[in-house]
Amino acid sequence: MSTAAAVPKPDHVPASLVRDFDYRDFPGHDRDVHLAWKQLHDGPDLFWSPRHGGYWVATRADDIDVMQTDHERFSYRHITVPPQKEFPPLAPLEFDPPAHGPLRAIVSPAFGPKPMQAIEADLRKLSTELLDRIQPQHACEFVDAYAKRLPIVTFLRLVDLPLSDREHLLKLTEMSVRPRSDTDTHQAFMGLHEYTQKWIRERRAQPGSDLFSKIVNATIGNQPLTDEQTAGMLSNVIFGGLDTVAAALSFTARCLAENPDVRAELRADKALIPAAIEEFLRRFGIPNTGREITHDFDYKGVPLRAGDMILLPKTLHGLDERRYPQPLQLNFHRARNLHAAFGSGPHRCPGSFLARMELKIFLEQWLERIPDFHIPPGQQPRTSSGPVNGVLYLPLAW
Repeated sequence: MSTAAAVPKPDHVPASLVRDFDYRDFPGHDRDVHLAWKQLHDGPDLFWSPRHGGYWVATRADDIDVMQTDHERFSYRHITVPPQKEFPPLAPLEFDPPAHGPLRAIVSPAFGPKPMQAIEADLRKLSTELLDRIQPQHACEFVDAYAKRLPIVTFLRLVDLPLSDREHLLKLTEMSVRPRSDTDTHQAFMGLHEYTQKWIRERRAQPGSDLFSKIVNATIGNQPLTDEQTAGMLSNVIFGGLDTVAAALSFTARCLAENPDVRAELRADKALIPAAIEEFLRRFGIPNTGREITHDFDYKGVPLRAGDMILLPKTLHGLDERRYPQPLQLNFHRARNLHAAFGSGPHRCPGSFLARMELKIFLEQWLERIPDFHIPPGQQPRTSSGPVNGVLYLPLAW
């Protein structure tokens, strides 16, 4: 039973579309979060939950596609459920066009193909160093040993933050993306806001060539960013850099550990790795982001009202059998795989190139060094839901 308080059903919500569902805490999310989400496909395409202030959930790929790109009806101004209105909006994510474009232009160049190719050698070197420590042990807890080291050390170098801050930032990020209560979310945003203020002051006084310095000293036209825009952009970059790729690596590693035929297929034909990455991203969706309804209208006969929140689970997009035949099966030859892992339209994730590169390096190097591995008998991986799906614990042995 959810610990989040339930609110009364608004008059405009049909009783037939009410389902008591807490996206942070529901049956099965701790063992296999994606299969637990998939059960929602047994119900209506759109339903309303009384938890977390009340919110709609879109369960089908076609509707999620519409809601990700139609900002005039489905605004990005609040992407968490419930909204965190007392903190600066996460820039550029929580800005709709046309305000979104100039803010995104500050961040996007740092994640373009050329800058990312420039750090590929460092990524491969770091992965090799991690595997040099892991491989001789014949066992590891993957999340801590690899998934939360390869992308996070890379990210901290990109923004020139101390590696010693890793644990503090991971704690704040975990509280934000998989909160157990609204208090966790508030404390995470408060802690991150306090953390970024220090670096705003320092990078304004002593700017460098790193991404944080570029954000802190950026201008739009001839005007510097406001303090609110700067703080929101730094927070957004931290949240994006510290968790989502670690989650993608962990879900992929669990799948490989449990499916020797998948491992064998990739080892036999490394040319399949790019397609495999897209399949892993589709099959193991990660973000569950919200949108705010901008005005009253009916959507496919469902009455939506201004201010309503609606959740768009990327998991349900990738597991929708109406879009992807046999969605639970990995098919590296799938003809149509326009998954929603990185969003779509103007808000498409600027870090997608880096994420794919990190997954590619993992698949190439891990399968070369540790070709056969498994989850030890009697041990159970732990997963979790929230604004971001994740793996909390993944024991591996070989």
